[in-house]
Amino acid sequence: MNFTETAWKVFNQCIEDYHVSDDVNTLINNPFEKNSLERILYAKNWIDTVQWHLEDIIRDENIDPVEALQLKRTIDASNQKRTDLVEFIDSWFLTKFENITPKPEAKINTETPAWAVDRLSILALKVYHMSLEANRESASEEHRNNCQAKLDVLLTQKEDLSTSIDQLLTDIENGTVKMKVYKQMKMYNDESLNPILYQKGQQK
Repeated sequence: MNFTETAWKVFNQCIEDYHVSDDVNTLINNPFEKNSLERILYAKNWIDTVQWHLEDIIRDENIDPVEALQLKRTIDASNQKRTDLVEFIDSWFLTKFENITPKPEAKINTETPAWAVDRLSILALKVYHMSLEANRESASEEHRNNCQAKLDVLLTQKEDLSTSIDQLLTDIENGTVKMKVYKQMKMYNDESLNPILYQKGQQK
């Protein structure tokens, strides 16, 4: 089983586990061994799955404004955790390939392996929920057909993205692509970088 096959299997297990309770407050119960790649991938998808449903909830037009603000804070915190974990996955790959010497003509990819994995995790959620809509009995036949057409596209995208990720990892391992990682350096959650936050602190 190659990397993306493993990742896709873990992501779908995580999504299925979440939907047992289908509650954004459910605590993660990661079934994989500590320090294993599968455990990291499961944790990544759990964040994405919870956030997917938080984004659904906050779009309720009748939501209480106070609750919406609390949800926005939760989503912001989730985004930070998501970024941190993506960067951790890239660190895992850097360690894996630390003894690889890139060839002089090695290229640099526009996207790190972990950020491509991030897209694969989100894609697993899209496939899961679009499949639900394509088979929802309470929906019209037109709706189901439209969703099936979209699902077919998503499944093609899954194949293409999986192939691209596996090719990227092979190219890094062969030294034809140089793995170079930059931190995201997100500013909105940092009290020393977000002017709204540090100006508020100066006023106290």
